[in-house]
Amino acid sequence: MLQAQLYFLSDQYYQDFLDDKLMKNKDTIDGVLHSRPCFFAFSDSKIPEIYWIVPISSKFEKYKRIEQDKIRKYGRCNTICFGTVLGRNTAFLIQNMCPAIEKYLVPYIDKNRQPIRIDDRVAADIKKNAREVLAIARRGAKVIFPDVFQIYRGLEEQLRQAQKDRLPPSNTQEKTSILEQLHQLEQARPSGNRKKSSKQRDQER
Repeated sequence: MLQAQLYFLSDQYYQDFLDDKLMKNKDTIDGVLHSRPCFFAFSDSKIPEIYWIVPISSKFEKYKRIEQDKIRKYGRCNTICFGTVLGRNTAFLIQNMCPAIEKYLVPYIDKNRQPIRIDDRVAADIKKNAREVLAIARRGAKVIFPDVFQIYRGLEEQLRQAQKDRLPPSNTQEKTSILEQLHQLEQARPSGNRKKSSKQRDQER
């Protein structure tokens, strides 16, 4: 997988996981279809093939106000982070994050085919807060809008099935196959050339 930080989600993801709380892949505003959102991605701590993806919004001022409201109510806000992407102020919406695997992710690259990256300190802050929010969500709190754990289980099943499809036959299956081949060869020999069993030899004596 390309070592990028930012990705787009494929349309197939939205077909496979029908969750109306997912960040829309393309927003329609005043009848105009806008471009799909971009996501910051980092690997799951348990299954690295699964990525947690955090949508990015250009509505910086809107989410700054939401952050301030949460700080006034709860003393802090770890469901929204802020940084810059390509020089623009952006909000990273941990509250809207979801899991995905490589087949659903399209890297965000520049015209030189290089992946777009963000400041390492911002990336570290997003991951830290996202892992905290996930820990809270696992305890039952509704701090993430989509049903991320149902999606996660679906992705686990996809990975298990893919691994199963790649596995070679077991030793038992190989031995059975070999024995079957030997038996078929034995049956194909002319009767005079077949080895006699010990019972047959005893009867001839």
